[in-house]
Amino acid sequence: MVVSSTGASATVSGTESASAPDPVTLRRQFLLDPEVTFLNHGSFGACPAVVFERYQAFQLELEREPVEFIGRRQKGLLDAARAQLATYLDTDADDISFVINATSGLNVIARSIPLNPGDEILTTDLEYGALDFTWEHLCTKAGASYVKQHIPLPAESSEAIVDALWAGVTDRTCAIFLSHITSGTAITLPVKQICDRAREADILTIIDGAHAPGQIPLDLRDLGADIYSGNCHKWMCAPKGSAFLYVCPEHQEWVESLTISWGWRPEHTFVTRNQQQGTRDVAAWLSVPAAIDFLNLNQWDRVRGRCHAMLSDLRQRLAHDFKGLTPLYPDAPEWYSQMATIPIPATDPAVLHHRLFERYGIEVPVNTYDDRQYVRVSVQGYTTADDLDHLERALVQELA
Repeated sequence: MVVSSTGASATVSGTESASAPDPVTLRRQFLLDPEVTFLNHGSFGACPAVVFERYQAFQLELEREPVEFIGRRQKGLLDAARAQLATYLDTDADDISFVINATSGLNVIARSIPLNPGDEILTTDLEYGALDFTWEHLCTKAGASYVKQHIPLPAESSEAIVDALWAGVTDRTCAIFLSHITSGTAITLPVKQICDRAREADILTIIDGAHAPGQIPLDLRDLGADIYSGNCHKWMCAPKGSAFLYVCPEHQEWVESLTISWGWRPEHTFVTRNQQQGTRDVAAWLSVPAAIDFLNLNQWDRVRGRCHAMLSDLRQRLAHDFKGLTPLYPDAPEWYSQMATIPIPATDPAVLHHRLFERYGIEVPVNTYDDRQYVRVSVQGYTTADDLDHLERALVQELA
């Protein structure tokens, strides 16, 4: 399997296999430290060697002839890469712009939205801390309110979650902001139902999709969100610094950018405002097509299914090891895919995290939610059954 080193669109050559490659085969294609049991793909992702090589090839092309690359080739390369990403997301290329990460994309929206005193941004109490800081800061400056609605967990049904969120809607609610897949609890929220209901009520929907692209099938047309920002560097396995911001056409006019630069020439667009911002390394963005090709070549739908089955099995085994602990959501693919929080006995999260890494070479987050402790386990295509067995043995030894 090789990667083209030139051209507008990176392509991975090879013949698509009849079945998904096994985890050991996939592990050899990633750059991860073989001495570490890596069960934390959800935090920053991991990039296959073949995609990373494409990333570095673009960087080399840039350095060999910067004027040609930036001045004469960059726009065409970005247009082609964005078009392939748009196809993957089932949307139009003119409705997405590359950004460096989902948080950056959502900051574009939070700083553009015309907030007035008394306005309310409705959210859940399950959101990513960095975005809580963003909204709290900007709402305070505008005299608006950032309203965190409590979502009861363990989850009972998607309808119960929608109703719990909707109980916070008032005549001052101008936007609903929430995660597609939450960072702390790893629960998949019923975003489509919320977007449908919000559209009927003429309320703007802003979705943090940091963990969704690549981990679950994502069809932006069907989802119906007004605004969606997602990472490519996590579950899509693209290089760090690659993400996208989607804005439906009816809202693009008021969306600005974090930097005012050449993209603001006359007849500027949502895309130019956010992509044409002076000299920058766009290699990560241009490598996204190579990541998509890698996923397609390796039958990623099947890989995801296998990963979910492995994670479901681990949940059941740890429930047997540590009896009496209630999971936060049912054991079904509509609630989680390749990442899940699993309850463990009461412990000091920082101490356990340190011990798991120092004593066992296991990289996995240990979180606290509602005064109870959990491990947030990510199962990616390269995760083996031995990796999960190793984690189970270590947890039993430390917590029994």
